[in-house]
Amino acid sequence: MLVGTWNLENLMLPHSGDGAPGTEAEYEAKVEALASVITALDPALLGVQEVRQEETLDDLVKAIGGEWHTALSRHADHRGIRVGFLSRTPLRIRRDAHAFADKLRPVQGDDGIEPDAHDKVTSRGFLAVETDTGDGVLQVAVAHLKSKLLSYPGTGGRSRFQPHDEAERARFGAYALYRRAAEATTLRALADFLLEGAGTERDVIVLGDMNDVVNAATTQILLGPPGSELDKPRAFNKSDLGDPFRLWDIAPRILEKRRFSRVSFGRAELIDHVLVSHRLARRIVEAGTGLPEHRDDALVLPSVDEDPTKRVGTPGSDHAPVWVRV
Repeated sequence: MLVGTWNLENLMLPHSGDGAPGTEAEYEAKVEALASVITALDPALLGVQEVRQEETLDDLVKAIGGEWHTALSRHADHRGIRVGFLSRTPLRIRRDAHAFADKLRPVQGDDGIEPDAHDKVTSRGFLAVETDTGDGVLQVAVAHLKSKLLSYPGTGGRSRFQPHDEAERARFGAYALYRRAAEATTLRALADFLLEGAGTERDVIVLGDMNDVVNAATTQILLGPPGSELDKPRAFNKSDLGDPFRLWDIAPRILEKRRFSRVSFGRAELIDHVLVSHRLARRIVEAGTGLPEHRDDALVLPSVDEDPTKRVGTPGSDHAPVWVRV
């Protein structure tokens, strides 16, 4: 079966907030474009990000066709976007959480003297579900960590995307990194809850838009004990005491020329990740980005910059799906 993650880029009803399509025609074109990719991908389960209303996920399911089960987190960010799932099999929610992991203190989020309530919670909720696959229970958590895109307080409650000076840019870069690290730690705690030290016997997947590359410190937090890695076969094939707790990033199994999921300022980066438990890591058949049927072709994505409003009203997504077949 194939399991994947995809940032749908502002799946919102028309005129419903920042990033939303301006017309019904733009909305319908976006839904159709997303549906055509998901139909071709044909996942058993797909974690999704940047969904605003339940109706939009319902419209997407109708456009795909067939029987689907959906779940959405109750915890949206300040723009109303959140994470969720599409699944061919019924879903049971294990956890829908947004409070930082135990013992993590609030992190500084802006130049204010007093941290606000959002500094104690993740940008968007993390949703964990389980489903029966016919080969046992599969548990999956989806997340969308704090973006590297920086925004600054503006007038009238609106954000600006250019700093007043480089000192402000540096401070807000640090604030974003604080939050992403705290969110990665919180997601790792959710992984621990699902694994329960039984990753050698239990099928667990953690996936989503992690907003940083494979070797970034925040991404590495998710892996658990250091050691065995998929791109080091001799090490991977040797079991150790970390295997029941470890998660493996599927990135090394993706063809190098397609090992990216977004293009930022002309730079291709893999910021969407699928991490699997030991039992699943040993059963990986293939992994990739985009569509499996085009795995040998060049992956073409639009290049984005510091102004996300430029893509408002465009169909499809600025991310590619990332998937694994086990």
